[in-house]
Amino acid sequence: MAKMSRELKAKGINIIDLSLGEPDFKTPEHICNAAKKAMDDGYTKYTPVVGFPELLEAISIKLKRDNNLEYAPNEIMVSTGAKQSLANAVLCLVDPGDEVIIPTPFWVTYASQVQLAGGVVKYVNCGIENDFKLTPEQLAAAISPKTKLFIYSSPCNPTGSVYSHEELAALAEVFKQHPQVAIISDEIYEYINYNGRHESIAQFEELKDRVVVINGMSKGFAMTGWRLGYMAAPRDLIQACDKLQAQFTSGANSIAQRASITALLSDLAPTFKMVEAFKQRRDYVIAALKKMPGVKVNNPEGAFYAFPDISSFFGKACGDHTINNDLDMSLYLLNEGHVSTVCGSAFGDNNCIRISFATSMTNLMEAMKRIADALGKLTTPNP
Repeated sequence: MAKMSRELKAKGINIIDLSLGEPDFKTPEHICNAAKKAMDDGYTKYTPVVGFPELLEAISIKLKRDNNLEYAPNEIMVSTGAKQSLANAVLCLVDPGDEVIIPTPFWVTYASQVQLAGGVVKYVNCGIENDFKLTPEQLAAAISPKTKLFIYSSPCNPTGSVYSHEELAALAEVFKQHPQVAIISDEIYEYINYNGRHESIAQFEELKDRVVVINGMSKGFAMTGWRLGYMAAPRDLIQACDKLQAQFTSGANSIAQRASITALLSDLAPTFKMVEAFKQRRDYVIAALKKMPGVKVNNPEGAFYAFPDISSFFGKACGDHTINNDLDMSLYLLNEGHVSTVCGSAFGDNNCIRISFATSMTNLMEAMKRIADALGKLTTPNP
């Protein structure tokens, strides 16, 4: 989709890109200033594999301050983005043949990393009727003697769904009955939450010694290009990931680490201001989608995506375009409406498409108009 969007733009066609998975805001000035100071202060050498001690301490403070989670610095590790933190954990936990449960829709990288480790992915479909969230009954039915790991995100990419304390507590009761199952909790969208306090499954003490919390700087601080992620986990897993990362990338970028110390320990007002803008956009996009006949959409409580179900249009057509699946819909919206989206099958749900509202309100207003017009042209072909 990105390649086709670029090709159309090169032809002079005005494409509105709603496929982006990153904030459209600049990194806050005080964080950039910290990076400049780090260079001036000589932080331009190799770094410890696990991260600067000062950053590990800052992450420990953040976890206690924001999440009431107790993690010592030696239970924390820094990587080149949250994706590497995820890869480290998966590669150190999963052996060939191990089953890994992934609720769908899910971020695409989870399954690929499990496959790289030789694991077997067991998908559990979570439909829009339950806000795309896993139920305790579904979890209990999915766990088998071969299950080694469970991976999920909250807030979720691509659905924006957020698990409440009560929902996580119910899942925790199931996990307590299966002590062999480790849990990776991807919390990279933690700060982009429109429904109050973020909840982590690591808060349940009976589970904490097998939970891996994944987080990073990219979404909440608009630091996507800085490539700085981290994990908090039991000490033995941190030690294993230390050995693994030492043979892949060694320590993360020195300047990004120093800037991240400032980001984590400074006033979060710029983050909250960004989130308020996302909330206004969310409210507009969801309201606009709900007005479109045939579109079903949940109300995302976090992240910056809408994940509408567009399956009612399957079998309909406009000119040479016939919509048989989600990919056809994304291609149709690109070519007919000149709006770039992402097909839901990439995330494990072929009834939906992903729409990012990490762009200006001006772009969103025009994009919603274009989508509505394009969908309005689709009709059922005559037999």
